[in-house]
Amino acid sequence: MDWETILQTITAFLAKYWLQVVAAIIIFVVGRWLAKLISKLIAKAMKRAKVDATLTNFVENLSYIAMLVFVIIAAMNKLGVDTASFAVVVGAAGLAIGFALQGSLANFAAGVMLIIFKPFKVGDFVELAGQKGTVKEIQIFNTILNSPDNVRIVVPNGQVTSSNIMNYTVNGTRRVDLVVGVSYNDDLKKAKKVIEEVLAGENRILAEPATTVAVSELADSSVNIVVRPWVKTADYWDVYFNITEGVKIALDKNGITIPYPQMDVHMKGGVS
Repeated sequence: MDWETILQTITAFLAKYWLQVVAAIIIFVVGRWLAKLISKLIAKAMKRAKVDATLTNFVENLSYIAMLVFVIIAAMNKLGVDTASFAVVVGAAGLAIGFALQGSLANFAAGVMLIIFKPFKVGDFVELAGQKGTVKEIQIFNTILNSPDNVRIVVPNGQVTSSNIMNYTVNGTRRVDLVVGVSYNDDLKKAKKVIEEVLAGENRILAEPATTVAVSELADSSVNIVVRPWVKTADYWDVYFNITEGVKIALDKNGITIPYPQMDVHMKGGVS
């Protein structure tokens, strides 16, 4: 088929169906404009309601695409295309894609839930699916963490919502938990007093809730004392390390022993 024949065929088609073609173009142009307008109005309403920006952008794009599909189907119907068969094909393709991407869809649904309910936010130190780190980004499919030693961790959102979420930042304060063992031969009251003096010298410890220094266990090799001061979340590790070192130095200065497990072996009989 030469170009002249092709041109004649197109001319004949336009002469017969030009009204339908013009109407289809108008439907597509106007429909696309309306889809953009409505999706932007939805986004503005969500922003006024202070919905998370990530979810707002996603809903805006999804609503635009959904409305554009209907516009395209309407334009094709105006041209005389069998849109019922087209819709069946699109539906079957969507179903096949859904089965192939069911894991990704589960992560997507979980991401939407995280954005809506906000169990944590960017900057929080959390434990998600067994991984600890600072939240750097909450995406639709994944949550990005930075570990304390600066390793980037990508956790699928499906795993986040299917396991316990531990947020160490959200309450603003944390309790430092230490266990100090002293010898059975040492003065227990003196040991507690020495520990309390170390805590008194740490000005980052909060007055409320009150600090606990108490005997928790009469263990095999030591009398164990729990030391539980409260601090601001940002001060947790600095206070933890400072107290641990300070208690050891103070106990040594006061002649109080921190014992370690020992085993005495008694040999009976001799070697012939």
